[in-house]
Amino acid sequence: MKKLLSNLLISISLFIAVQAQVFAGAGGDLIPVKMSNIQLNPISMREAESLVGNEDVYFFDVNTLELWAEGFIPGAVYFNVKNWKELLPKNKDAVMVFYCANTLCTSSAMAARETVKLGYTGVRHMAEGIYGWRLSGRVIEKP
Repeated sequence: MKKLLSNLLISISLFIAVQAQVFAGAGGDLIPVKMSNIQLNPISMREAESLVGNEDVYFFDVNTLELWAEGFIPGAVYFNVKNWKELLPKNKDAVMVFYCANTLCTSSAMAARETVKLGYTGVRHMAEGIYGWRLSGRVIEKP
């Protein structure tokens, strides 16, 4: 129970920190706007894990630099930058998986929606984020 409570408090703290960074403009031009009616295409961690290492699949980490430095999904690209549009593949049908900290974090959902607005069709959203990934014992990389 103590571990669960501790993980919950850490998740809430990180959520607040991530949101403060995004709302302060640390994410370049990913400016929070009214939630759009664009439905996100969810992806499970199991399905995402099966795509790791596939050169035709792009993983985008929409966390702060501090969270990125703690580890990310192997092959993921740090997405929370001003020139984020330049990171997107030329193929608008490419599979792209966006994630941030956890289910409380909205940064990756905002990034995924903005990418869909640009005409990309293979956009997926992994709501469990890097914390869900790590807690499940999956492999991470560090910069």
